[in-house]
Amino acid sequence: MPNSTSVLFAGESWVTHTVHIKGFDSFETSAYAEGGTELIATLRDAGIAVEYQPSHIAANAFPMEADALAAYDVVILSDIGANTLLLPDQTFVRSLPTANRLEAIAEFVENGGGLLMIGGYLTFQGIQAKGNYHNSAVERVMPVVLSATDDRVEAPQGLTPTIADGDHPVLSGLQDWPDLLGYNRAALHPEAHLVACIGDDPLIAVRNVSKGRSAVFASDCGPHWGPPAFVNWSGYRKLWVNLVNWLATA
Repeated sequence: MPNSTSVLFAGESWVTHTVHIKGFDSFETSAYAEGGTELIATLRDAGIAVEYQPSHIAANAFPMEADALAAYDVVILSDIGANTLLLPDQTFVRSLPTANRLEAIAEFVENGGGLLMIGGYLTFQGIQAKGNYHNSAVERVMPVVLSATDDRVEAPQGLTPTIADGDHPVLSGLQDWPDLLGYNRAALHPEAHLVACIGDDPLIAVRNVSKGRSAVFASDCGPHWGPPAFVNWSGYRKLWVNLVNWLATA
């Protein structure tokens, strides 16, 4: 079904550099990977226009101003650290002033846009606190309050989400949730609404912010916290489409 909603998706890419040691000899290999493939395909299959910026592209291509972000209905940040948005080459390499893109995202939301942050090692506060969104302008408009330290909860045994509000539009048509293998722990913002949780921690939370809306999904959109049972789950498509549609109807 055609859908006029447009999304800017930033993050979910990485390079691995491996040293192989075989006795006396060693050699190196490198590889590039993207982790948002299933989610992006799901949104596009639903007729949602998605512009994808891998992290290394977003570093310089992500819009600088809220007015430019207004070309989109929803911004999705997934496994992309705040420093990637704060330090484009113009500032980090050439020491020239640039706009604060975290402030631009917050202004975008306050002016009527939608923001979805998806969990990972470099969103929320992340591994070794390197996600670095705590006390930022983005946190100001999120439905959760972030930790100042490493906020990962690793759960190799699997954790089953609990529904807090089954009547919320974000959960429409969803049931029989698969286990997840981890998430970012945060506290519910006083102005937010809890939709689903893991234990006492928010998994899905939403918030109306001035003229806009924000939401979080505190686990992964794919591996490693999202195991094959999650990515192949019959509700996978509904979950993301519901979230984006809710955010776009502010």
